Amino acid sequence: MLTRGAILRQAPGEFEVVDLELDDPRPGEVQVKLAASGMCHSDDHIATGDLPVGTYPFATGHEGAGIVTKAFANDRGIKEGDHVVFSAMPSCGRCRYCASGMQTLCDLSANMLAGVRWTDGSYRLHTADGVPVGQMCGISTFTETTTAPVESIIKIDDDIPLDKACLAGCAVGTGWGSAVNSARVQPGDTVIVMGIGGIGASALQGAAHAGASQIIAVDPVAFKREKATAFGATHAVASMEEATELARQFTHGQGADSAILTVGVLKPEHVGQGVAAIRKAGTCVLTAVAPSSDVGAQIPLFDFVMSEKRLVGSLFGETNPTSDIPRQLRLYKEGKLKLDEMVTHSYALDDVAQGYRDMHAGRNIRGVVLFD
Repeated sequence: MLTRGAILRQAPGEFEVVDLELDDPRPGEVQVKLAASGMCHSDDHIATGDLPVGTYPFATGHEGAGIVTKAFANDRGIKEGDHVVFSAMPSCGRCRYCASGMQTLCDLSANMLAGVRWTDGSYRLHTADGVPVGQMCGISTFTETTTAPVESIIKIDDDIPLDKACLAGCAVGTGWGSAVNSARVQPGDTVIVMGIGGIGASALQGAAHAGASQIIAVDPVAFKREKATAFGATHAVASMEEATELARQFTHGQGADSAILTVGVLKPEHVGQGVAAIRKAGTCVLTAVAPSSDVGAQIPLFDFVMSEKRLVGSLFGETNPTSDIPRQLRLYKEGKLKLDEMVTHSYALDDVAQGYRDMHAGRNIRGVVLFD
């Protein structure tokens, strides 16, 4: 069938919306008509070249929700008419990591940027003249209709608005889990969250729900600092220096229990600032994406060892999508998770490039593409 989607032809490159030929699903796959797709910074990392991919053209988007229009036989029970959220990370349910409750490290995710199907190296998208098109995370949610592996599909309740549910495909789990799973925030903790976009806003909510007493949001953009209190921040400041001083005031000079770094582009100096802000035996969580070519971080190793500090990488917040996405959306239905407030602007598919310009300008907590 014919569909339309936002692709990148090269990196650095610009998002371009084009007509695409979409194959029908094969065994273990479903076809989904998209209702909405969140605009995550990771797609911009591909446009800038921070994240290299294996196939160009490359169809972007990985945080979406929609309705199944075709479903081949599959072992997840996904059928036509189901309302679903795409998980940015697939989970096979059988590899060592899935079996150990670590679905974000599923062996299938090794090929999430290759563009091809991990089963046989084939493609489901082509340009109008027959050129194969890679799919981000195997799903490509900046596409009106897409064909995706069932390992990336989570069925949800029909009464959840799809334009909000899409955020659970990446931002919510990544931020929430960074606080709850990776930082292991405890009641009474002092927590710093650096960078208040969709993931940072979710990390603030995770820290608040875990019982943190002092939650310090850090962002140079005044608009984002103002929004931070709606997601659980008790304080909002423009710099890590201010946040570190506040944390020490709250902890008799010890420092924050944890610092969660959710900035747009992770840099070595950010890591040093995060580690400097935490107490002895505190945890600094690296959730933000750094350019793949960057190596090293500015950490005073003597203090790091002698203070038994912890530096932790967090992929998708260490969540288990098959159980955590439905659970998070249940919290939304109960009014305990704020998703409506995260969406600051909505865009038509043709305006994807403008949405990312707005992101760079600091106008969005989360932008969302709405499909007809």
